[in-house]
Amino acid sequence: MSKGLFGIHGAALEIRAQRMGMLGSNIANAGTPGYKARDIDFAAALDAKLGGAPDGAAIDRATRYRVPVMPSLDGNTVEMATEQTAFAENAVAYTATLSFLSGRVEKLTRAIKGE
Repeated sequence: MSKGLFGIHGAALEIRAQRMGMLGSNIANAGTPGYKARDIDFAAALDAKLGGAPDGAAIDRATRYRVPVMPSLDGNTVEMATEQTAFAENAVAYTATLSFLSGRVEKLTRAIKGE
């Protein structure tokens, strides 16, 4: 995959969006017996994607099951504090990447208009 017009930020935004969904799924399944929390290793997913891995393969290679600090009796590995922290950190990084891309698009639009 070439870095293209937006550098690595386009790939980063896609991965962060998919990670947001996975973390949201973990939070939604906090009460589901036997549910195994998963997360995406962002750096591994980005490396795989930039190395030419197809979209789904990059995420699959970087998906990890979470090891709980305090395992529950029903086999669920979701720990809300961990999930909420990861979700918030990912949301901030997603917003920052999106802001960068929006600024880049705005700059290109102004250049095209000759402003």
